[in-house]
Amino acid sequence: MEGMNDDLAALAARIDRTNELLTRMLAEVAKTPSTHAIFVDAGYLYAAAGRLVAGTEDRRAFDLDAEGLIEALIDRARTIFADSRLLRIYWYDGARRRIHTAEQQSIAELPDVKVRLGNLNANNQQKGVDSLIRTDLESLARHRAISDAALLGGDEDLVSAVEAAQGYGARVHLWGIEGPEGRNQAEPLLWEVDSQRTLDLDFFKPYVSRRTAPASEPAGMQRPTREEVRFAGAQIAAKWLAERGRESLADLLPGHPYLPGSVDQDLLVEAERILQYSLRGQAELRRVLRDGFWEHLRTQY
Repeated sequence: MEGMNDDLAALAARIDRTNELLTRMLAEVAKTPSTHAIFVDAGYLYAAAGRLVAGTEDRRAFDLDAEGLIEALIDRARTIFADSRLLRIYWYDGARRRIHTAEQQSIAELPDVKVRLGNLNANNQQKGVDSLIRTDLESLARHRAISDAALLGGDEDLVSAVEAAQGYGARVHLWGIEGPEGRNQAEPLLWEVDSQRTLDLDFFKPYVSRRTAPASEPAGMQRPTREEVRFAGAQIAAKWLAERGRESLADLLPGHPYLPGSVDQDLLVEAERILQYSLRGQAELRRVLRDGFWEHLRTQY
């Protein structure tokens, strides 16, 4: 009888230890922030945003400020997934023999961005992009690396990617681009996702501009130097700080190197006024402008 009591006591002690471990694990899980990632089908993005803003799907006919747009997408995700942290943006595009173009290389160098390339056939059609999206979505969901996925795309072939991620418990949120002639996303894809959002013309206007021949540029409009653009960014930062105060700066700093979409748009408009030069489609100068803005703010903190 005494031996049985000892066994029961030992069993009870083991159960208590197990319960204690489970309690600790649950507490750690509760403290772990949820994580989201953004998956961008660049083929869909260029075609839909180009048609919406520039009236054409031909990439050669318009410029896309990818850096500014990526910052705007991150800012939108930060608003939607308020209690979540960003893992990264996955940018899927096609390239001949999967060799980065200069534009794709500049996107790949941005912070928190991973460029994944499918092939581009003789008809300039992407091949293998959908399978890359599925592989990444499924892998990240299976390893619990993300709890939410924002998917910017419209192809029906993405349905299997959505189903794979959902099978491991991730929620998939479909983002679309406003279509001037109606919906531009496959209905089966819309049926499968957990939520849907549409980004409109005002969202894309600052980042897409139709190309014009250099000869059409007004006489006397000279391209500013990098230092002139950087100084303009610092000037605008000083004005921004004077108007909003240090409390607003404290709210802005955690988002570095990204700017909220509204702040980035105000920065662009004010810089163009100061410089008397259009920075639309000037990705390099836009980056220098933001650098100048941030550099001044960070010296004041």
